[in-house]
Amino acid sequence: MSRARIRLATAAAAAALAIGTLPASAYAAAPGAGVSARHHQVQPQAETIRQIPLQGAVNVRDLGGYRTWTGGKVRQGLVYRSDALSKLTDADVTTVSGLGLTKVVDFRIPMELQYDGADRLPSGLTATSRPVSDLGLYGTLVGAIASGDPVTQEQMLGGGRAEAYMRDIYRTFVTSPENRAQFAATLREIADDGQGPVLYHCTSGKDRTGWMSYVLLRLLAVPEDTAERDYLASNTFRAAYDARLRAGLKQSGRMQNPDLLIPLQEVRQDYLDAATARMEADYGSFYGYLTQGLGLDLRTLAKLQNKLVR
Repeated sequence: MSRARIRLATAAAAAALAIGTLPASAYAAAPGAGVSARHHQVQPQAETIRQIPLQGAVNVRDLGGYRTWTGGKVRQGLVYRSDALSKLTDADVTTVSGLGLTKVVDFRIPMELQYDGADRLPSGLTATSRPVSDLGLYGTLVGAIASGDPVTQEQMLGGGRAEAYMRDIYRTFVTSPENRAQFAATLREIADDGQGPVLYHCTSGKDRTGWMSYVLLRLLAVPEDTAERDYLASNTFRAAYDARLRAGLKQSGRMQNPDLLIPLQEVRQDYLDAATARMEADYGSFYGYLTQGLGLDLRTLAKLQNKLVR
């Protein structure tokens, strides 16, 4: 296969890939509400999700607006989660500029950056690379799609192997010291009173970003079921884009059965449960994960509460 075709296949795989989530296990109570007028409102369950519609990214959201079980509400306009920003249009860049971001954190690994490209950001803003391991998933996808061989693809992704791969990735959000350090550094930056609005992202904005968001919401005393709904909402925002990708792969002849990608494109409660079960086994509780696993002291936890909850 020519280098150009391999790069096309890789780009397709990158779009299919999804790595960006967070842990669960400790709080419960109260629905969220309240949305900035500039944000598109979507209500997949009882919760209002504050999506920021862009042409070049489909999973961009303000993490604020959720109510906490302590009676507060997460402030809007301070923390954003998203998928990759490498394909933003000029109009998108203008929209992002309006968010007033002072920090963008990119959880993608070097291979993702190589093929998918660096973020397109407003002038004066440069992403901070803070890679979180995907256990080689991106490379596996690239290899599977580039092979064009249905038998190879089935052997790599079929028979529950894709789902098992995803559960393993989620466990490493908890078990890998390097991954924990990246998440912890991001939380400390968000807690900094001198730090303005922050956006963090991975490729699809659903696994690494999803885990990060789940942890932050739980930390802020957002009820566990609310944090889970925010995590699962990636399926709503990504569904049409991911379906088009699968259709394109089938039409091009690269994949006879592109539905093999669905377990990798989706977020699932089962994946999140794999991480939280590992968290409880290793640290005993969500609080133990925050303090022992992520190394966050009580002062940092208090600063996050004071800054992000009103």
